[in-house]
Amino acid sequence: MTIGIRRTDGAGRRLRPHVGAAAVMALALLTAACSGGGHSTSQVRPAANAKPRPAVAVAEVKITPANGAADADPSAGITVTATSGTLKNVTVRTSGDAVSGQISQDGKVWHSQWALDVSQAYTVTAVASRSGGGTVTTTSTFRTLTPDRTFTTEILEGYDQTYGVGMPIILYFSQPITDKAAVERALQITTSKPVVGAWYWDDPCNMAATCAYFRPRDYWPTGTTVSFTGHLNGVQGAPGMYGAHTLTQTFDIGASLVAIGNTATHRTQIYYNGKLRYDWPISSGRPGDDTPDGSYLTIEKENPVQMTGPGYSLSVPWSVRFTLSGDYYHDAYWSVGEQGFENVSHGCVNLSPADAETYYNLAVPGDPITIMGSPKAGTWDNGWTEWFLSWPQYLEGSALHEAVQAGPGGSTFVNPSTLPASTATAPLQTAPANNSAAR
Repeated sequence: MTIGIRRTDGAGRRLRPHVGAAAVMALALLTAACSGGGHSTSQVRPAANAKPRPAVAVAEVKITPANGAADADPSAGITVTATSGTLKNVTVRTSGDAVSGQISQDGKVWHSQWALDVSQAYTVTAVASRSGGGTVTTTSTFRTLTPDRTFTTEILEGYDQTYGVGMPIILYFSQPITDKAAVERALQITTSKPVVGAWYWDDPCNMAATCAYFRPRDYWPTGTTVSFTGHLNGVQGAPGMYGAHTLTQTFDIGASLVAIGNTATHRTQIYYNGKLRYDWPISSGRPGDDTPDGSYLTIEKENPVQMTGPGYSLSVPWSVRFTLSGDYYHDAYWSVGEQGFENVSHGCVNLSPADAETYYNLAVPGDPITIMGSPKAGTWDNGWTEWFLSWPQYLEGSALHEAVQAGPGGSTFVNPSTLPASTATAPLQTAPANNSAAR
């Protein structure tokens, strides 16, 4: 280190400094003490009663992905680890989906909650505290990979639409999903009322390469608002194949409308919000065209529907569909004389014009319809057949084999054995057991 002292007179002329012997000695000692190189024989000894200063621990922070990474795996997310000291704050800046996470209880680790977006830039800033006081800030800027293959996901439910108490959340995947557990963990449900349910994988299904269905353990509580978020952007659904978007939807569960149709007694009961409202005569499928047993859900309704088959083509009013193969509750003005006494239809449930119109006006997609007393068993996937399965059977279709507890704060996966037993009773609060078997 060099110390320069420049003095001038009033006219600006430089004056020669006068340095006494004491000043020279002091300057020499100062130079020796501050010198960064070479050797010095001069030492500054501490006072006899001076205490040694404790070493100050430096907070060391590791961020993964590392700074400068250009093809980070989005499915791995972000991990921040304090190898010394503790984390105080972690923030992530990106133009993509917002990134959330939580610092562990011991303050050592932060991990992002969901996968990162594909083809996206991120800047992570972590602030950690030193054990001796003070903080240190570490930053990592990186970019996630652009995958060669992606999958997309669609949800059947429409925004702000109203559905029946049996309605499952139905997801359609554009490509076969092999890592179903990873995808299932990315699915979040928020409900205005507490709900217990589970996911079930259907591979292949009628409408897509792979389907996933969320069904409550028992019928939805009436008046429930359901919000779904699929944090699928960056999730690896199969080797080398990633989700490329986040999927969201919100819909409502309306009143409880439950129909019980008995092919042996030739009658159907219609329950509205838990109370028997109607008890109507019906005519179901004739021998050979028997209406199949099972707990179905209404799929759609039209007025009229053009129905065709061997020897007939009819425009049928007030038609509510419950199987994909073409079974309906509908107006059958031509069979009123047989309704309540004989099964004469081609598989549908025939009603009088007035009864069919009444049911049509009440029905929305997802209303339960249970057919019983038939010699013909129901067929899985011939409609929305999630309620064919008992709760234990349904849990077997989950990739995680876990139940979902949902509420206003979101959803969590839980061990089914930890749940309290269901108190729901069939057929109004849940589907009857073994309902799709022939009788």
